[in-house]
Amino acid sequence: MNTSNYRKYWLLSLVLVIAISSYPLYMGFSVFLQVARLGAVAEENYPKYIIPYTPIALSLIFGVAMMPLLQKISRKLDLLYGAVLSSAVFFLVERLMETKILVKTTELFPLESWQMSLCYVPPEGYRTRTWQAVDVLLGGYSPGFKFHFYLISVVIILSLLNCFYGFGKMIRNDDWKRKKALKIQGAASVLFLGMCIWACFTAFYRTGEITVSPLSSILMIVFFILLGVTAGVFTGSFVLEKRKILFDVIPAVTAILVTTAMYVGEMILLSKNLYRFGKGFLFEGLGKLVLAPIDILAIFASGAITFLVCRVFRTEKGRKQDPC
Repeated sequence: MNTSNYRKYWLLSLVLVIAISSYPLYMGFSVFLQVARLGAVAEENYPKYIIPYTPIALSLIFGVAMMPLLQKISRKLDLLYGAVLSSAVFFLVERLMETKILVKTTELFPLESWQMSLCYVPPEGYRTRTWQAVDVLLGGYSPGFKFHFYLISVVIILSLLNCFYGFGKMIRNDDWKRKKALKIQGAASVLFLGMCIWACFTAFYRTGEITVSPLSSILMIVFFILLGVTAGVFTGSFVLEKRKILFDVIPAVTAILVTTAMYVGEMILLSKNLYRFGKGFLFEGLGKLVLAPIDILAIFASGAITFLVCRVFRTEKGRKQDPC
């Protein structure tokens, strides 16, 4: 075991996570100070993107900080322990922020939660917007709104922890057979996280209409697919040495299921409807299924892309790779 290199890797990883998390941590601390002093935070001073990114940041810092201890306790279940503990930290902080941070608004009705605030349309928008039956505010708030926000958060936490713990274990054991898989996992995780941050600041340029622009359509489809691929690569990195049929099937099925779950979350958010990417058969819902052909294509595309990506890092059973 290369103890010196492992310790350096762990410290560098911890410093990196803290540095990247500095802004959501600062904003979360700032909001809590306002709530402590004033009892609430003014809507114009509330950075909506601190939830879920402040809880995600804290959970990742905790998970990376615990890595040496957990990898010392268990060589095989270290990531499982880290994932459970980090997820617990995430949901604890998330719950605290959802219930203790009150957003003060001067409009006609209060914002019931951070999810509601993400869907909020000011009253002046009533005059210019073409209202649809799928309007979230008319349907009222539902706890189910949280489903796909939590799904996205857990995928980010697990995929990034998989990289940190995976590389740490490779350095510790000098066994590099998962190196290519984890490099691809890291690239997918960072790209997906980047799209999440992009979406927080722009909501992918949606205007509130159920039919979105071509640019919004492309970005949303890529986002859904990338979510599935990130989750699929996560499972693929653990079945490298399994039978070929399992390696080919498990990651692709995971990607399809996670992408489908994301669509379900969108349906809950939009009162059993989905954003439409255009006009015509390809973009219209298939009766009670709600999903349009383009949505079904996106779901299976996530599985197909995951299948192709995982084939890239397929390695021989028990083989050790050179770290260079």
